[in-house]
Formats: sequence, structure tokens, C-alpha cells
Amino acid sequence: MQTILGSGGAIGTNLARALKSYTSEIRLVSRHPKKVNEKDQLFAADLSVPENVEKAVAGSEVCYLTVGFEYSLKVWREKWPALVRNVADACTKNKSKLVFFDNVYAIGGDNVRHMTEDSPLSPGSRKGEIRAELNRHILENAEKGRLEAIIARAPDFFGPIKQTSVMMNMVYDNFARGKKAQWLCNADVIHSMGYAPELAKATAILGNTPDAFNQVWNLPVDSRALTGREWVRLFADEMNVAADLKVFPAWTLRAMGLFVPVLRETYEMLYQYDREYYFDSAKFVKRFDYKPITNQEAVKQTVEKLKAV
Repeated sequence: MQTILGSGGAIGTNLARALKSYTSEIRLVSRHPKKVNEKDQLFAADLSVPENVEKAVAGSEVCYLTVGFEYSLKVWREKWPALVRNVADACTKNKSKLVFFDNVYAIGGDNVRHMTEDSPLSPGSRKGEIRAELNRHILENAEKGRLEAIIARAPDFFGPIKQTSVMMNMVYDNFARGKKAQWLCNADVIHSMGYAPELAKATAILGNTPDAFNQVWNLPVDSRALTGREWVRLFADEMNVAADLKVFPAWTLRAMGLFVPVLRETYEMLYQYDREYYFDSAKFVKRFDYKPITNQEAVKQTVEKLKAV
């Protein structure tokens, strides 16, 4: 049995599809789980309740943690540390392996200019401090032999999805409405992006590779990172619209955050946009002899799939 904790999001749904290549026994866990594959087992649960976590994990060979909480510092402080502790404890008790789908918030400041698995935990934000705490808890349990675990990291990502994607919200959605694309701080520095279906596929590969455990892995992305302006151009070309772009400087975002909560929450993360943000997945590419999808093809697939919806 392989179990996805938080199966309803962009990564969880694509992960369920990818796991079909490895097993027919897939358990999908969320408040309102829906089948992705015909034989999926559905387990409805509120994972903020420790007893529910233990029941959801029981009998699992591998558990993938792909939960996404509301983008709120208050919510993250209340829910993330407790959830990761409970999942780690449940996996230890049930001798289940853990694959934690993580972002790169634990890496801050100029360390985002070139992010590898060896980049130090150096949070530059309060949300980053929370992610660093989660990383330390998982890695310490793995180092002490209590838990077999993988931290699978992804940069910002996009795809035929609407939730949890800055790219889709600021670029695709605006073009679809006949408006200018938007970007934060500086559109002329590189900004690595992952393609959600491929990130999920790679997470499944890691979870089914025994010698990949007790390590951090950067999930595969195109090594040719683009600038914000170049990303906008790719989407504009695929959508047959003008590549018009409005860049919001940091001070504007801070002022707007007084009235728009999500922008207030985003402000402390602007170090990911005001300088180069390069995500290096060479370790994964070399280990699995893997060729990531190109940025251009990923954008093309995204636009085509959304047209078909």
C-alpha cells in the first residue's frame, strides 16, 4: 500500500496517476478524497487529528505528504509542525517510509541564487523558519534511525492547475482575461519553475527507489532557467496574446498588503523575486539518467490541457 496524505491538490492528484506505474494499491487521504485511478482506496480524514493520521498511515509501505494549508503564517504555525510530528510518529510506529514534498522556503537570502541539496537551511522569512523546523525534525529522525524519509524539494511550480501557483495566477489567468501579465519585483532575473505533473512523477520515482531514502532531493526542472519576462513571453506565444507585463515593485506590494491579505502574506517572500532564483536538480538528473521536460514544452502542455477543460 502506498498512501498520499493530502491527495486532492495539484501534486497529490498527479502523484496518484504516477504511482499507478508502481502499485495498484493506492490510498488517497483528504477531507473529501476522490478517485484518480479506478482501484484507488479512499480514506476521508481531518489530518489535524493525530488519531486520524495514525489510521491513515496504518498498513502503508510508503506515505507521501503532499498536504497544502492555507497561505497564512498563523495557519502554518498552528498546523505544520503538529502535522509533521504526527506523520513522522505514525510512520515510525507502522514502519512506513515517508516522502515529504517540500518547497524551498527553508533556503533564504542569497542562497536562493543557486539551490542544491547542500544549500544550508537559512530561512529569510517567518514561513521559511517553519519549513526549516519541519526539515530538521524529519532529518533528525532519519539520522537517528527512527524513520526512513526523503525530503523532495520543488521550486515554484505551474501546470494545468489553478491553485497554489503564482505563475498561473499572475500570468496565465491575466492573459486569459485579456489583461496584462503580472510579476513581482524584477522580471529580468532568472526564476526557476517546476512543472507540476513532472514533479509528481519524480516524487513517485523517489518513493519507489530504496537507496534514495534518508536524503534530500531536488526534483527535476529544466536547467535553462528563464527570467520572469521570458516566462511571460512563452505563455503569450502559446496563448496568442501580446506579452504585456506589469511589474509590481516591493513597496507597492507592501502598501497593497494593507488591504489584500494574500499580498501581505507574500511580502516576506519577495527575496525569491528580487534576485536570481536558480533551482539545481543535477543530482536527480544524474542518478536517474533523467531528462526534464523543457520549459517551452511544459508551457505548451499547460495551455493545451487548459483549453481542453
